[in-house]
Amino acid sequence: MSRTLLSLSATMAFVAGTAGAETPQVAVDIAPIHSLVARVMDGVGQPALIVAPGASPHEYSLRPSDAGALQEADVVFWLGPDLTPWLEDALDTLAGQADVVELLQVDGTVTLPVRESALFEAHDHAHGSGGHDDHAHDDDHSDHEGDEKKHAHAESEHEHDHDHEHDHETGAEHGESKEGHAAHDHGHGGLDPHAWLSPDNAATWLTAIAATLSEADPANADAYRENAAAGADEIAALKSELDAILEPVRGGNFIVFHDAYQYFEDALNMPAAGAISVSDAADPSPARIAEIQARVRDEGVTCVLSEPQFAPGIVDAVMEDAQARTDVLDPLGSDLEPGRALYPQLLRNLATTLAECL
Repeated sequence: MSRTLLSLSATMAFVAGTAGAETPQVAVDIAPIHSLVARVMDGVGQPALIVAPGASPHEYSLRPSDAGALQEADVVFWLGPDLTPWLEDALDTLAGQADVVELLQVDGTVTLPVRESALFEAHDHAHGSGGHDDHAHDDDHSDHEGDEKKHAHAESEHEHDHDHEHDHETGAEHGESKEGHAAHDHGHGGLDPHAWLSPDNAATWLTAIAATLSEADPANADAYRENAAAGADEIAALKSELDAILEPVRGGNFIVFHDAYQYFEDALNMPAAGAISVSDAADPSPARIAEIQARVRDEGVTCVLSEPQFAPGIVDAVMEDAQARTDVLDPLGSDLEPGRALYPQLLRNLATTLAECL
């Protein structure tokens, strides 16, 4: 090959490498959020997933590849320390130069406090045929409060329980709140971090993700914004689909393995009767198991749902001598291929499994 051709080839390789480097390296904590980021980045780049499919985000040990993805990241999207407290220090040490966006703090995100009791009273309330606005709330037992009260709760927990500030800020243009975190101790109050199971939150986050990526990569800003808008339209259609799947079984009594689903329950008007384990999936006490057993036995619970991330022995104990059906709910989409299609299929699977079990 002539020197001219070699020079031309080297120049083209350099230009191609430079163009590739302009696309930001993006890391994401869990598969459902990774799916939303992948939807926004469609046709531009691929985000890296930190928590491996099938693993519990509540407790996870970073693999070398995960640490490498954080070190290389220009942008990191995560729910926040209420879901993955182990990740907070890793972000400080490995991704200190990255733009870190905590989605639970994004403006417009609906947040709910952790439910500490084993039994939920919402299943006794009257429900309309529609969604969130049809809930009839009992003043003494309401788990779904107004947005102002929810955010005030999170702020109060921050003031009393959270003794350090998270100093990653992305600016007002990202829609991120500068307020502090809620307490991380799920067993004694705090913020329920499973907010990705609200399709409304997912649509809100698409916009915030696009804003962050557009600032990091202005050349592809139009693509990010168009993808986010298309993704929001898809989620609106998905919510209507989920409503139709669940409509025939509304009012059915079901128990979940761990209290990860109240955002889904709230958005789709499908309240659970109780949870075997609290929001962080800690082992339930014998007293809590006894409460759940009594409700399954005495109050017509027809469905008890386990999860693939946890051993089935506790569910078997709850089901002892019960006539309820069992099935498996997966709030993370562990059996799905990571990528843009995972999020809608995850919610579709939740609705279908619940409808079939009831």
